[in-house]
Amino acid sequence: MSLNNAEILDKISIILKDKSLMIATAESCTGGLISHTFTNISGSSEFFDRGIVSYSNKAKIELLDVSKDIINKYGAVSEQVAKAMAEGIRNRSNVDIGIATTGIAGPTGGTKEKPVGLVYIAISTFDNTSVNKFQFSGSRLENKESTLNAALKMLIESINR
Repeated sequence: MSLNNAEILDKISIILKDKSLMIATAESCTGGLISHTFTNISGSSEFFDRGIVSYSNKAKIELLDVSKDIINKYGAVSEQVAKAMAEGIRNRSNVDIGIATTGIAGPTGGTKEKPVGLVYIAISTFDNTSVNKFQFSGSRLENKESTLNAALKMLIESINR
């Protein structure tokens, strides 16, 4: 897809409004960047319900109903936790689409098994929850921007079906 973020955001806004779909975000590594980006769109209240920055494991458990057992077994940065976060925000918010991000933005926090730049993004709808794994290689802010870009592309693909 060769569209830039402004074009993608415009398309997302139009499609969500046309289909009367509401979305909510559960963000860890992006720290609210996706929510911030949506609220920069005039009229976003027609499709954007809320965003939760669930940076700690405690927040993921309390606010999104992510199982402590899943976090303990797979770690906060995992496909399983991203899926649970997206489903949790969708269910808790009673919206059509839940978007979740979890990852290691860097420059610290990485391990051999889970290096800096590892990110999982999940999109949950009533029918399906999809999770994609990414490995970005920029600075902390670049990794957050890359995660935003990937999430927007996943969302546009999901709602364009």
